Amino acid sequence: MSDNQPKIELTGVTKSFDDKHVLRGLDLTIAKGESVVIIGGSGTGKSVTLKCILGLLQHDKGTIKVDGQDIKKMSGTERDEHLDKFGMLFQGSALFDSLPVWRNVAFKLLQAHHMPHKEARERAIATLASVGLSPAVGDLYPAELSGGMQKRVALARAIAAKPEIIFFDEPTTGLDPIMADVINELIVKCVHELGATTLSITHDMASARKIADRIAMLHEGRIIWQGPKRDIDHSGNPYVDQFIHGRAEGPIRMQVRRF
Repeated sequence: MSDNQPKIELTGVTKSFDDKHVLRGLDLTIAKGESVVIIGGSGTGKSVTLKCILGLLQHDKGTIKVDGQDIKKMSGTERDEHLDKFGMLFQGSALFDSLPVWRNVAFKLLQAHHMPHKEARERAIATLASVGLSPAVGDLYPAELSGGMQKRVALARAIAAKPEIIFFDEPTTGLDPIMADVINELIVKCVHELGATTLSITHDMASARKIADRIAMLHEGRIIWQGPKRDIDHSGNPYVDQFIHGRAEGPIRMQVRRF
C-alpha cells in the first residue's frame, strides 16, 4: 500500500432494506493511522456503515475499498485476510458470559489464529494489564465485573490480536461521565501504541472530541459535514450545530411514534 492510498475508502455507497433507504450515497475516506468518528442520530446508518465495511452486510451500489482492494471482489481467502485486519469494541461490550475474562480477550487468538492456550492466555493477561486490569481479573466471569471493567475487557479483546483497523461502536454507552473519560483515555493510549486506523460511531460528543482526529456527521444516509474536531463548534452547519448541542429545535426532526 502506498503512503498516499487511503486505508478505507467509501464512494457512493448505498444500502436499502426493502423500501427503507439507509445509506444514500455515502462518501468517506480514512487515512492510515487516522481516527475518524461518525456522529449522527439513531437510525441514520452509522452501524450499517460499519457492517458494510466489514462485509457483514453487502452494500447495494458504490465501492468500499480497504487498502485499495474492493471488498465486493474479494475471494474467500482474501475475505478472511480482510476480516483479520479488524478489531471491534461492540456497543454494550458483548462479552461471552460463559467464558472467563481471559478467554474473552483471547477469543480471536484461539479461534482464528489457533494460538496455543498458554501463549494466548499470556497475551490476554498482558493486554488486560494494558487497560489497567490485574491478572486476577482474567479468571473472573463477565457477570462478576462492573460496567466499567466490562468495557475495559471489551477494549482488551478488540486490541489483543494487534489489528490494523479498530471499530468502536458507542464505546461509552452506559458509563458514568468519569468512567467514560477513563475509557476514552484508554482508547487514545491503546490506539496510539498500536498505530491503528480507527472508525468510531457515537452519540457522546465528549467521547468524539477526545478520540477523534476528524469528525463526520451522517444524516439521512449521507455525510453532510466533516472536518478536524477543532472545527466542530464553528461548522456553519445547522444540523451539526443542533446535534452537538442537543437541541430539540432545529432542522433534525426526530421520528416519534404516537399512541
